[in-house]
Amino acid sequence: MNRVPEFWSWLVHMGQKNRIKMPIEILEEIAEKSPIGQWLKEGDNAASLRLDEEVDPHLVQKVIDAYAPDLNDAEIIEIGRDPFLIAYVMADTSTRKVVTVEVSKPSKKRANRHIPDVCKDLKVPCCDSFQMLSTLNFSTAWQSSLGE
Repeated sequence: MNRVPEFWSWLVHMGQKNRIKMPIEILEEIAEKSPIGQWLKEGDNAASLRLDEEVDPHLVQKVIDAYAPDLNDAEIIEIGRDPFLIAYVMADTSTRKVVTVEVSKPSKKRANRHIPDVCKDLKVPCCDSFQMLSTLNFSTAWQSSLGE
């Protein structure tokens, strides 16, 4: 976080402009399991990035079934909240895209499947972080282009 501080202010800015949003389930997971959790608690960081809508439980189930239709409880826990992320994008594939650091590994099965492979099977748009940064034209000088 200290290496490119401009990224974090850009991320909040993009959230305020509704260009980047994260479901509450993913924000909570990040806050629980990542050093970024402390940053999310500062100011309005989490609020700026939070997608304010309810997930469609039928879409979540459809995503879970794409991992495997007969997952056991341990596998459901292993998957975590990824199905929520994919389900929110499924609700509006024309304007949304899943962003993930995971890479495709088609050989993985059941709860071990990677997000890009599940997205591909469900025809849900997906990209990696670098593609997102390119698409949204991130630059460490982004504030100067706004006159800030």
